[in-house]
Amino acid sequence: MHEPALPHLHDQDPEIAGMVEDEARRQYEKLRLIASENYVSPAVLEAAGTVLTNKYSEGYAGKRYYEGQQLVDPIETLAIDRAKALFGVEHANVQPYSGSPANLAVYMAFLEPGDPVMGLSLPMGGHLTHGWSVSATGKWFRPVRYDVRADTGRVDMDQVRDLALKERPKLIWCGGTAIPRTIDFPAFAEIAREAGAVLAADIAHIAGLIAGGAHPSPVGHADVISTTTHKTLRGPRGAMVMSTAEHAKAVDKAVFPGLQGGPHNHTTAAIAVALKEASQPGFATYARQVVANAKVLAAALTDRGYDLVSGGTDNHLILIDLTGKGIGGKPAAQALDRAGIELNYNAVPFDTRKPFDPSGLRVGTAAITTRGLGEEHMPRVAAWMDEVVQAASKQDESAVERVAGQVRELLASYPMPGWTPAP
Repeated sequence: MHEPALPHLHDQDPEIAGMVEDEARRQYEKLRLIASENYVSPAVLEAAGTVLTNKYSEGYAGKRYYEGQQLVDPIETLAIDRAKALFGVEHANVQPYSGSPANLAVYMAFLEPGDPVMGLSLPMGGHLTHGWSVSATGKWFRPVRYDVRADTGRVDMDQVRDLALKERPKLIWCGGTAIPRTIDFPAFAEIAREAGAVLAADIAHIAGLIAGGAHPSPVGHADVISTTTHKTLRGPRGAMVMSTAEHAKAVDKAVFPGLQGGPHNHTTAAIAVALKEASQPGFATYARQVVANAKVLAAALTDRGYDLVSGGTDNHLILIDLTGKGIGGKPAAQALDRAGIELNYNAVPFDTRKPFDPSGLRVGTAAITTRGLGEEHMPRVAAWMDEVVQAASKQDESAVERVAGQVRELLASYPMPGWTPAP
């Protein structure tokens, strides 16, 4: 049953309530290895479901366009203070609705339409909003794209410097959506200074690892930092933009009124709860365990003959190249999902296949670590993945079903925050 319970939803709309319960059971029964997903705590769930959703609050604390903000203002202020303390930043804006709008706010704060912007190419592990062609950011600004090295799978910092000095971008992004290695924030900062560019760090995937001390921080190197509040940070689906005090006014004006109206106050409260949770000593233990699990899983996959982009991982994320396995990423991901192992197909650097049917799989360990799985479980996870990939190439559905049962049996011993099976 759902925690907190949903009696009114079951009474008023049993159809939706049933779908929610079914989704909760699906999350409970599957090894959730999607790198951008996690489980939030019951406290975060409760905060996100409060009457705060009833309140409109355009503006900022003390400067609203609606009355009745006596309690909303201190909630948002508390979220801001907690973000500043946790990440050690001078300014934080907790109003962006999600990661992409947060990144758009960075553009609006620092650039004019047509300005050059530099980011990691999407097929190399970058994000759509870092100037890719199908994104508004690639249409409204002039994109300059850097790559990873073919021999190492790591960002080519020599190329970054050469491009930056040649193209003189006004903004340089570091970070992305499929980067398994530590981001060298000091090196990016040095290049940005030399090129006269603003450095923006997108830490959406690694924010929780940074908060827990398991990944270096961009603070002191990047002028502005964007992040989602879910993924490794284990909060609700929201976002933040953090910066030095120098850029606080520009960032706030870009978020509101530049891009959006009233913030989602229930999400702000849930972000505040998640930030408090991330400030506790146990969260640092969790962040280190996420990385430890990823490293062991990567080693186990390598031992089974899998080709990992960059040869391994420094964080929560593993990128697998299936080219040598005779199967594409999409059919492999679909078979793994049927086997109770949820991940996503993903392009790999220099992929020769189409984006909707690429060569790779993206794997993350944040959610299974929240469930309590440790390093001792990772070889078994790798074995299951290997068994299913081989079964998919042979169209052996019986093996897929067998693994699904074994996954359910394992996870029954590891509680899921927010839902328990009915007795």
